[in-house]
Amino acid sequence: MKSILGRFSSIEYKWKVFFVIAVGLFTSVYDYHSVVVALPSISNDFQIDLPTGQWVIIAYGLMISALLLPVGRLADLIGRKKIYVLGFTIFSLGGILAAMSGSIGYLISAKLIQGVGAAMTQGISMGMVVAAFGPAERGKALGLAMSIVGAGGVVGPAISGFLAGYIGWESVFWSTVILGGISVIIGQSLLKSDNSVADSESFDWLGSFFSSIALVSFLTGMTLGSRLGWDVPAVWVCFVVFMASLIIFIRWELKIKAPLMDVRLFKQKTFGFGVLASFLSFISTQSIRFLIPFYIQIVLGLPAQMVGWSVVPASFAMLIMGPLSGRLSDRFGWRIFTGGGLGLSGIGLLVLCTLTTESSIWLVITATTIQSFGVGVFNAPNNSSILSAVEPNRYGVISGFLNLIRNSGNVVGIALATTLVTSTMGFLGYPPSLSAIESSEAVGILKAFTSGLRLTYFLGAIIVIIGAILSFLCKPKVKI
Repeated sequence: MKSILGRFSSIEYKWKVFFVIAVGLFTSVYDYHSVVVALPSISNDFQIDLPTGQWVIIAYGLMISALLLPVGRLADLIGRKKIYVLGFTIFSLGGILAAMSGSIGYLISAKLIQGVGAAMTQGISMGMVVAAFGPAERGKALGLAMSIVGAGGVVGPAISGFLAGYIGWESVFWSTVILGGISVIIGQSLLKSDNSVADSESFDWLGSFFSSIALVSFLTGMTLGSRLGWDVPAVWVCFVVFMASLIIFIRWELKIKAPLMDVRLFKQKTFGFGVLASFLSFISTQSIRFLIPFYIQIVLGLPAQMVGWSVVPASFAMLIMGPLSGRLSDRFGWRIFTGGGLGLSGIGLLVLCTLTTESSIWLVITATTIQSFGVGVFNAPNNSSILSAVEPNRYGVISGFLNLIRNSGNVVGIALATTLVTSTMGFLGYPPSLSAIESSEAVGILKAFTSGLRLTYFLGAIIVIIGAILSFLCKPKVKI
């Protein structure tokens, strides 16, 4: 290992940072997709239903979301390398415990520990890359990072599917431990120590507490609402807690001298509109990822393998367009790529609005590829525009915030898709549950589901078109 790392001594430091972050990003994306693929095997082994098993993913996501802002700010204060390396150490420890789990409760607890480590790495990786490359190459750096995310989306399901099918679900977690260990070694070896970038400021403990309460209550409410119904008392309690915590958080952040999150940034169009456009983009994208597997397997009656193959072109589109659009946005500005990218995403969603119970799989692949192509064009330039409004000593917390927007958008997208589809099914006289389509061969219920799917994608198209308009309104004050 030392001889391999020694070859990096003559390479420019920014590329060393990118290599470290690329391995870490791949590990994070691989971990998420691997658990999703292994979940049916986990559920069968522990003899639990799939909704119960899904709390492995939900608990993991909630822990990450709760800690993204605090660990991002903590990294700005005490050093990003320390947090990054410690994060992957905790991540690897959680993976070991997950692989050795003897019950679903033990596994969920292990994933909570792993979520702590994942938050520490995801929350600062983008900020580390941007700081290393500098403002002139910000789009290029973010675009290259997005290509790694696309690569993880292609490779992760394939490898984890093989491991879960032929060796066992435990091997999936052991593979994430190996990747996490590699991330620790190269991070410790190649990254320079970076003590505090804001020595004069203190950590906002109260802001961290209320931000975590607000985020967990919101995401839990959205998750429970889409599963149990929006009139369940527990859901309303979650949203009341969310609103109260959010109000307290905002008032406190406006008052304190060194806030966790400078909420005044939202007064800037570049920051506020960019964040909102990103949130809208993730809502629409996640609705596709969530519903398309149901459509391909149950409505079209194709094997599960086709779900994996159908996402490959879309992942490649994002992999290719991420670095290209990021590099071009450094030269020509953001708006043509952010607004144009979301416009293309909207076209893909409108094509999906034409799906019927007898559509071709090639129509699905074409539409999802167009949509992913647009998202690939949009993401890096939009993140670059958002970070342009932030001082470098805030890159850690804003990097965490952007990951938080992604996680929140994904949860809202799933909740919105589930609500629209099941409501449409109920309106047409069928059981308002996605599980109903899995246990029925009736043509009518499949048509009802497809009607709900078309409605969801039409609303998604409207959402991203609004995002495109917001992106075109974000005119930078100065040329990058």
